[in-house]
Amino acid sequence: MTTMKPKASSDFSLLDNPIMLVLLPLATLAFLVGGFLFLRNPEPLPSIPDANFAQLIVTIFAIIWGVGAVVELFFTGNYLVEHLPEKWKDRLLPFIFVGPALALLTWYLALPALRTFISSLQNANLTEFVWFNNYVRIFTERDTQLALGNNLLWMVVGTILVVGLALLIAILADRSSFENIAKSAIFMPMAISMVGAGVIWKFIYDINPEIGMLNAFRVNGGAEPQPWLVQTGINNLLLIIVMVWLQTGYAMVLISAAIKGVPDDLLEAARVDGASEVKIFTSIIVPSIAGTLVTVITTVIIFTLKIFDIVMIMTGGNFDTEVIGVRFYKETFNTLDKGMGSAIAIVLLIAVIPVMVYNLRQFNKRDTF
Repeated sequence: MTTMKPKASSDFSLLDNPIMLVLLPLATLAFLVGGFLFLRNPEPLPSIPDANFAQLIVTIFAIIWGVGAVVELFFTGNYLVEHLPEKWKDRLLPFIFVGPALALLTWYLALPALRTFISSLQNANLTEFVWFNNYVRIFTERDTQLALGNNLLWMVVGTILVVGLALLIAILADRSSFENIAKSAIFMPMAISMVGAGVIWKFIYDINPEIGMLNAFRVNGGAEPQPWLVQTGINNLLLIIVMVWLQTGYAMVLISAAIKGVPDDLLEAARVDGASEVKIFTSIIVPSIAGTLVTVITTVIIFTLKIFDIVMIMTGGNFDTEVIGVRFYKETFNTLDKGMGSAIAIVLLIAVIPVMVYNLRQFNKRDTF
């Protein structure tokens, strides 16, 4: 006698319904567009009399909507790709993970850069095209020439001082009994913002000996106080010292980590062969950490090209201390020449891009750290 087995009930999931292939993308689109239109409204909650409370509600909604939009986009994209044929699924699935990052880069980096380039070809009010006249002005007017020259000074002197001091400190600290304390003290300025550092060092350079530390030493030694930040020729170097104070700790940490990666057997073998410490440093240590040194150098160069805060806080760009970042700010917000400001921004972007590309290539190399 044959026993009839009950037929197993098939599992049913709402997400396996073909209708969801249409409804889920539409719901995602409605959620994104609806939230965007709500936030774009200058007064999204006019019925709430308390403006602060209404702003708080809008802020909470923006956070929930922003995070939820990212999650929903990922879930929807992954769901749609999972229902494609295997051939297309394997090709498109990686883009689901990198898609949000690419979208953000496009929206917040590529498109603004394109709009800035278009603005750089226009006049001060962005009402008509002047084409490359703004770029000609950058390399012919004294103010921008001075800013470019100062940036070059920051790049050369600042980079040499930062990398040189970081390398020296890393070598010396590596052989001391209080290595951690020394490195912590050198790295501590990295916790201070550039604005804060500018304020601190502005007090140090102050002409009043009761405030300025340098002039206090001069007065105690019988000399007259000096207006350090006003003296052209030396004031740029004094500003560079602030950057060196901030960035040396960062460079020291990277270089120190690379030095510790040099094999001890190699160093001991060189010492047994009679090599001096200077010879070991120049012939073994430096070549072994060359990748890290290049990475640190390019990173500091990028930092010097984009320098703004220190100069703006300490001198405001006066007394021949302007850099390209300060010049951009003044052209855009003081003289309201948006075309010239956009052209300066594009020149700065073009100057930074090659260094950034080279820096990223160094990061991808196995022997960088």
